[in-house]
Amino acid sequence: MPTSQLHLTADTPLGANLIADGATFRVWAPRAQTVFVSLKPDTTTTWVPNEAARLVPDTHGFWAGFVPGVKDGDEYKFYVIGAGSQGFKRDPYARELTTIPSFPHSNCVVRNPKHYPWHDQDFHPPAPNDLIIYQFHIGTFYGPDREQRVAKFLDVLDRVEYLAALGINAIQPLPIDEFPTEHSLGYNGTDYFSPEMDYAVPAAELGPYLANVNRLLAARNCPPLTAAQLSIQINQFKVLIDICHLYGLAVILDVVYNHAGGDFGDESIYFFDRAINSSNSESLYFTNTGWAGGLVFDFAKPEVRRFLIDNAKFFINEYHADGFRYDEVTVIDRKGGWNFCQELTTKLRAFNPSAPNISEYWNDQRWWTILSVQDGGAGFDATWHDGLRESVRGIIRQAAGGRNANVNLDALANSLYRPYSFPAAWKAVQFLENHDLLHADHEDRQPRIAALGDSTNSRSWYARSRARVATGLLLTAPGIPMLFMGQEFLEDKFWSDNPAFFKDTLIWWDGLQLDRAMGDHVRFTQELTWVRRRQPALRGENIDVFHIHNGNRIIAFHRWLENVGQDVVVVASLSESTFYDYQLGFPGSGSWLEIFNSDTYDHWVNPSGAGNGGQIAAQGPPMHGLPCSAKIVIPANAILVFARNAVNE
Repeated sequence: MPTSQLHLTADTPLGANLIADGATFRVWAPRAQTVFVSLKPDTTTTWVPNEAARLVPDTHGFWAGFVPGVKDGDEYKFYVIGAGSQGFKRDPYARELTTIPSFPHSNCVVRNPKHYPWHDQDFHPPAPNDLIIYQFHIGTFYGPDREQRVAKFLDVLDRVEYLAALGINAIQPLPIDEFPTEHSLGYNGTDYFSPEMDYAVPAAELGPYLANVNRLLAARNCPPLTAAQLSIQINQFKVLIDICHLYGLAVILDVVYNHAGGDFGDESIYFFDRAINSSNSESLYFTNTGWAGGLVFDFAKPEVRRFLIDNAKFFINEYHADGFRYDEVTVIDRKGGWNFCQELTTKLRAFNPSAPNISEYWNDQRWWTILSVQDGGAGFDATWHDGLRESVRGIIRQAAGGRNANVNLDALANSLYRPYSFPAAWKAVQFLENHDLLHADHEDRQPRIAALGDSTNSRSWYARSRARVATGLLLTAPGIPMLFMGQEFLEDKFWSDNPAFFKDTLIWWDGLQLDRAMGDHVRFTQELTWVRRRQPALRGENIDVFHIHNGNRIIAFHRWLENVGQDVVVVASLSESTFYDYQLGFPGSGSWLEIFNSDTYDHWVNPSGAGNGGQIAAQGPPMHGLPCSAKIVIPANAILVFARNAVNE
């Protein structure tokens, strides 16, 4: 007799799902001849498929059955017999994988998603235009002995208070789904519903982590977790998201829906229904097109599209993810997946309207990804953009040529405006550094901003001050700003997901205490980030670049909200000399507060810093197309922010 069909309907979810006194198992394997679910025996490591565990097929290629007695924590696999081979397969929807004996021969684990007691019911993610994103890599970000030991989800919790104080309000870890290699950026995932096993802490090592978790929970008046709750691997990623929410940080997941894998392994989704292994076109989930060491998904199949959309819904529902950044949508488009993108964004917006969908798309006509589906676009909310990155890097590179080098600010001025054909400026995610640009093994790697500012000495005044201007422009420009780990404290090294091989690539946390320049720079970033959060005009749409003087290396722009009056003027200089009595237009007469001056942060508090004493009076004649003007002090290599009315959060 095959498995019972009790509790099964057309809407039964795929994977293993606890119900009543057992669990339903459902899997897509249209060309399989037979599919069994195999539960790990209590007394032996030999897994033998048996008739009582044979799943029943329907007419659409799905196999299903109900198995009584299954409980949380039980291990299982599918055993698939096909025309080309037979053997065990991991559940494509497995919530968790074991770490024993070893990947890629791990077992799937039945999990009850309700076993984690969430505390974040009152959290509301920022509106998209309010986002300030921090991108980082879980495995190298923070933790002991990172050269030899992969850092963990729970290690990030040691930095949550730091990140909240920094002023960012969203974190974006590189992909966290299971990958088969020892080290990875995360873009070669093979098991999409299970978080990376190596990012979990073994139960025997949980003591200090549990204490830290409960300290952070107690500080937000939340009840503690138990060791039993935290020992469940998937709960360690859940508690990271939960505590981030309690500290005001949204979590945007980086997902890879263009391709999967690299070293797939026989038990993976590769050739899942074990058809004849004549070509990759027979591998069920994939086309025969390779990308980044793996294979491109077959977007023509409704079941493949469902698998990927289910994955995003799963992380929203069971992990409380706040949104997604989609890797290389360009590849999805090139490989026939435009309709998939439209289906993805439409269904996710209906599922959770507040979760932003951010694309990485590098074709020239990238605005099509953020146009509505009704207008023929892909329906993403925002997309990565390189306009500000290239223009800021360009002027920093020019300024590094010395006092007499030509610095052309025209490209910067153009990039500060809404990108061409974009319906809103916040639909562009702007950044100066990211995981690709700075990776030690990337063929097109570019120096970090501090090193770009002075290639001979990334701690010189030239490097420090130019880096402040660069980051200052990012944080005062329209769009969604994104920082890469270490950028906030003047990290100058390339990074790698394999620091044992690429030496000296870890961000240097100790520098915050040992290197004055790094300590000063993190204070600069922190306070300017909070200026952005407190000044709604800096998060709005309006900008007028009203002054560009390439000879003086000065640029100034006006930010405002219609009919609100909380205007802001930003002045940036890459001159190596201070200007005194610089006549500059202002959009309104009267007193303007100098609410930020980057020169203050050089050897904080800079004893010789130049500035305007906290405010200026705009009483001069019209200038630069504005109704009045003022004589101001502009420090060398600095960024200033003036506000008509101070705004406190």
